Amino acid sequence: MSDIFKELADAVITQNINGTVEKTKEALANGTPALDIIQKGLSEGMKVVGEKFETGDLFLPQIMMSAKAMNSAMEILQPELAKGDGSESAGYCISFVQAGDIHDIGNRLVSTMLGANGFTVKVLGVDVENEVVVEEVKKADAGKVLLVGSALMTTSMLGQKDLMLMIDEEGVRAKVKCMFGGAPVSQSWIDEIGADGTAENAAEAVIVAKKIMA
Repeated sequence: MSDIFKELADAVITQNINGTVEKTKEALANGTPALDIIQKGLSEGMKVVGEKFETGDLFLPQIMMSAKAMNSAMEILQPELAKGDGSESAGYCISFVQAGDIHDIGNRLVSTMLGANGFTVKVLGVDVENEVVVEEVKKADAGKVLLVGSALMTTSMLGQKDLMLMIDEEGVRAKVKCMFGGAPVSQSWIDEIGADGTAENAAEAVIVAKKIMA
């Protein structure tokens, strides 16, 4: 990791909002691509934060401050990401965090990345009930809809299985492609519940989303 990426990661890890903003601006000024700033700097910092949270070395208030630091940087990077390549929309996406879960850092990053790569993204937020998701699918004026749901806890992850069943019961399965992510989500879980894909990070999520929507 180069110095600027390490400094970006360290600023996020130490909940240094001003430092994160300054380093993000510095990286942009030096010609560092916005995507590299996110993937090689900010995201690496959030990965460490997540690990420290799991081991009990960091607590929720600190997690929220690290998230605020990253979000402050994302506000600066958003215009750069939004420039895109001017191509036609890659598809319509409904993004949400599963009911019972309020951890949205990863989901927000994936939503931003999908938007930067041509998807039209509707973000439903956190703690979203399956009924709300299904109603959004029904209302969507699109031939095919990409669902991007996340869950950081095993308990909320179980709601993904219920959502797949509900989608079948409501007769809209043919209209949607379902991609789920989050720490406890694995490919075997995706296979078990009959979803269409998962990804380990935001960059991979874009690749998977484009593949399953093709």
